[in-house]
Amino acid sequence: MTRIYLDTSAYNRPFDDQTQPKIFLELQAVVIILQMVEAGIVELVTSSVLEYENSRNPDLLRQEAMTRYLQLAEIRQEVNEAIQQRAE
Repeated sequence: MTRIYLDTSAYNRPFDDQTQPKIFLELQAVVIILQMVEAGIVELVTSSVLEYENSRNPDLLRQEAMTRYLQLAEIRQEVNEAIQQRAE
């Protein structure tokens, strides 16, 4: 099954300015992906990095929404040495 990892900006697209065509289209893509996750067509991957970034979001509404999205994930990627080296 295909696994999908979305970054923090994707989860926050519903709160961005939808009058910008690029933002609107990106939101539509995120919605379709989340529908595919709920239908069991693809697997959503979360990570400790996403959870950390979300915990630092001062907007509680956005933070709560992203927490609900992350709960759909069946796979959790931990930061390992290879990921840390790549990030550096």
